[in-house]
Amino acid sequence: MKKNGFLKLLSLAAALLLGLPAAAQSETVVTLSGNAYVTSGQAYIDEGECAIRNWNDKEAVISFYFRAKKSGKMNIALQAKGDSRIEVSLLGKKKKVTLDSDTLSRIELGTFKVKNPGYIKMDIRGLKINKGEDFGSVAAVVVGGELTPVVSVAPNFSTHFGRRGPSVHLGYSLPKEDIEWFYNEIVVPEEGDIPSSYYMACGFGQGYFGMQNNSPHKRRVLFSVWSPYETDNAAEIPDSLRVTLVKKGADVHVQDFGNEGSGGQSFMHYEWKPGERCRFLMGVRPDGKGNTVYTAYFYDNNKGKWSLVASFRRPKITTWYTNAHSFLENFNPVMGYINRKAYYGNQWARTTDGRWIPVTNARFTCDATGHQEMRLDYTGGTEGEGFFLSMGGFFDEYMTSGTRFERTGNTTVAPDIDFSTLE
Repeated sequence: MKKNGFLKLLSLAAALLLGLPAAAQSETVVTLSGNAYVTSGQAYIDEGECAIRNWNDKEAVISFYFRAKKSGKMNIALQAKGDSRIEVSLLGKKKKVTLDSDTLSRIELGTFKVKNPGYIKMDIRGLKINKGEDFGSVAAVVVGGELTPVVSVAPNFSTHFGRRGPSVHLGYSLPKEDIEWFYNEIVVPEEGDIPSSYYMACGFGQGYFGMQNNSPHKRRVLFSVWSPYETDNAAEIPDSLRVTLVKKGADVHVQDFGNEGSGGQSFMHYEWKPGERCRFLMGVRPDGKGNTVYTAYFYDNNKGKWSLVASFRRPKITTWYTNAHSFLENFNPVMGYINRKAYYGNQWARTTDGRWIPVTNARFTCDATGHQEMRLDYTGGTEGEGFFLSMGGFFDEYMTSGTRFERTGNTTVAPDIDFSTLE
């Protein structure tokens, strides 16, 4: 089956699963649960019920996003209910609509002309509540006509990940020698510094190490190692297969984690700033007893020195550093309509005999959200002398997953790190 036919089938299945009125075969159902966000004011999107809750704020804006693969005319209808007046803004036009049904009903909005392929944003706001406590709900936008938009949700694909947006990665080409240490730097620009973002610097075959913007007033440096026991519930891990703490830095919190595999996790609060260079050093070394020790250091720009985050021992594995990678992701589906960006540069690998080798080649990839074309707002590559990653925000141009890039920045001056002074 061709991709377009597959997406149409998923769209129809999504509508049936959510109990929406049937759409024609030539139409695409863009559901609220996977494709819409509250972008202003106060309201709540109930993903499970595919409904807008507590929608009584006239300042609230519900924004639907979908992507047109070509220019042309499209017919637009809403699947909505309520007893109110609302306003729909689309492609520079505004249309007032009356809702007067207690059940989901189809409301035709007319024909709109799309001049250029790409993402389309439809804003809906409430004007007047005629009866009841809220404006009602808009469960879906139905798109027909000459266009075949790409939607971002289907019954066999999690709306959680669809609304989060595509995660993007850089897979670095390490030297063929045994590698003990990997060094990386991240700069997050002001415009890319968004809450619920993870800017991961030093990924390895069994975990990851980077920094997060958790909220407007909370930032973390986070380091995690997966257990070899496959489960999402850390309590199920046998003692013999647990990741154990070797040591940790001052004011570093250590805990088990789950829900994405399980293992040991450490984090410290650190108010890193947008625009500043953040430096990461990650070590992987076998202990000679059938285990491997993973140690993470973060450079404290305020104190001018390297700080130990933590060191974990993972059982049942003997390995040096493998699968060096970075990624950028949004971990809050409510914030999936905002763009994130980060720069990654000056990557180096240190061999087991102490030689630093520049790492200049990286392969760009996206996750299943991008590969299944549920979201196409992702890109990466080179900018200036290093690499960059960008995702979310429903921009139009995207980079082909699997593309390789070569950075041109520093390849002669290795990181100046005195390992004898590290904790």
